Amino acid sequence: MAEEAKAKGNAAFSSGRFEEAISHFSDAIALAPSNHVLFSNRSASYASLHRYNEALNDAQKTVELKPDWAKGYSRLGAAYVGLGSFDDAVDAYKKGLAIEPSNEGLKAGLADAQASAARASRPQPSSPFGNIFQGPEMWAKLTADPTTRGFLQQPDFVSMIQDIQRNPKNLNLYVSDQRMMQTLGVLLNVKMRTADDMEAEAAESGSRSKSPEEEPPRAELEPMELPEEEDDSKKRKAEAQKEKEAGNAAYKKKDFETAIQHYTKALELDDEDISFLTNRAAVYLETGNYEDCIKDCDKAVERGRELRSDFKMIARALTRKGTAFVKLAKSSKDYDIAIETFQKALTEHRNPDTLKKLNEAERSKKELEQQEQYDPKLADEEREKGNDMFKQQKYPEAVKHYTEALRRNPKDPRVYSNRAACYTKLGALPEGLKDAEKCIELDPSFAKGYTRKGAIQFFMKEYDKALETYQEGLKHDANNTELIDGVRRCVEQINKTNRGEISADELKERQAKAMQDPEIQTILSDPIMRQVLTDFQENPRAAQEHLKNQHVMQKIQKLVSAGIVQMR
Repeated sequence: MAEEAKAKGNAAFSSGRFEEAISHFSDAIALAPSNHVLFSNRSASYASLHRYNEALNDAQKTVELKPDWAKGYSRLGAAYVGLGSFDDAVDAYKKGLAIEPSNEGLKAGLADAQASAARASRPQPSSPFGNIFQGPEMWAKLTADPTTRGFLQQPDFVSMIQDIQRNPKNLNLYVSDQRMMQTLGVLLNVKMRTADDMEAEAAESGSRSKSPEEEPPRAELEPMELPEEEDDSKKRKAEAQKEKEAGNAAYKKKDFETAIQHYTKALELDDEDISFLTNRAAVYLETGNYEDCIKDCDKAVERGRELRSDFKMIARALTRKGTAFVKLAKSSKDYDIAIETFQKALTEHRNPDTLKKLNEAERSKKELEQQEQYDPKLADEEREKGNDMFKQQKYPEAVKHYTEALRRNPKDPRVYSNRAACYTKLGALPEGLKDAEKCIELDPSFAKGYTRKGAIQFFMKEYDKALETYQEGLKHDANNTELIDGVRRCVEQINKTNRGEISADELKERQAKAMQDPEIQTILSDPIMRQVLTDFQENPRAAQEHLKNQHVMQKIQKLVSAGIVQMR
């Protein structure tokens, strides 16, 4: 079922398993190739893996299938940004906003794309060394040289090299990094003098002894002073940190107005520390000023990227922004932008708190959708349609009606029971078992749930489990003929196994299935149970003692029913 594959894809995406998500969404697309949401979700999965060409293809398909859906243009813009096509991204976001002018996700995407386009258009001095970073032999050289091999384990260094490969002019941005100087030396096959080399040479020169005749007359040295501008910058940074600390103290006291004043002053003194912005955003979040919180978070992300700040800081700003969107969703009913923002944060840094917030936002969205779709009357109509299809043996059509009934009223145990019966007829036993268990969960006294579950377990040849299910059902309805008949059939099958009256093929099949059962695996891995089984084979006296232990005999019975052991 496409919906089931989609649900699995959404769950995998939320857990960060993007390759698995792509697989599930692809399965869903094969079943429902005209569903624009599936292409949109797969596009987001590809983008999370930085596979932007595939993300673009799916985004274009999304827009083609649903040109009036704003989110499709959001996916399109994100893919273009990933490919560096910022002008195309701007156009995509603008088209989306023409459909939904109040969409905060599109607004934020447009601002990011415009900022990236502006940065890309700034003229940068060319570098004569940019071309040496092209080609696979470059990586081979860096790997072979012991002085640069370790750099390849550092993500920021690899990102630096990839940035230069995309735009050789950007080499000028990194020449102050000592690792880059070392890398240039290896690629150019020359010895580059780094600051460390110069210090070593100076130390070596100073250690050489000179004769009095060689010693030059020493001039009286003036005490070294820092340039006035550099000295002033350090003072301003120190003052900014004091303002930040004062803001933190005020925040803890819930004196939010004073905290904002201190953080604002810190920003005026030093605009190279994005923590001032994220802290002020936290105050805005606390006071319910969500729009200003989002603006500060956007500034922090943009400035952080310019300064190449720690990924964790960028992720913190995005998480705070997502939290603000969740607060706004209480009234706007739009959780999508919050979910997308949390997902972006997780691509920067996988923080458990962010993942928790993402899961909560997705759960809130699902609950909201269920509330909006809730219609018991329509659910009953769909259930009756499903019943009619079931009587006509049109089981796939019946499943569709039951699924729609559950979308309109997910708390009706009868519909889960009916759909479980359909899945059983279709041979989709795992899906049927899941529905039967949900039916029992919603109404533990509903006997039909136990008959559905027991029947499925019987078909799966899990006779001991089916017997337990039927017996549990009889606790709620002692005179139910289906449950009583189910117990009888299970006992017959278990006795056949005990007497060895099943075929070799059936025994092998049952054993293979049993060995995949976690409960059977636990029993067989238990040292005590292994000794019990040995006693049954070799020590009749000890075996007699084991027969008195009801707990042990229950486990033995499970192994017998599964065909793992045979009682003699």
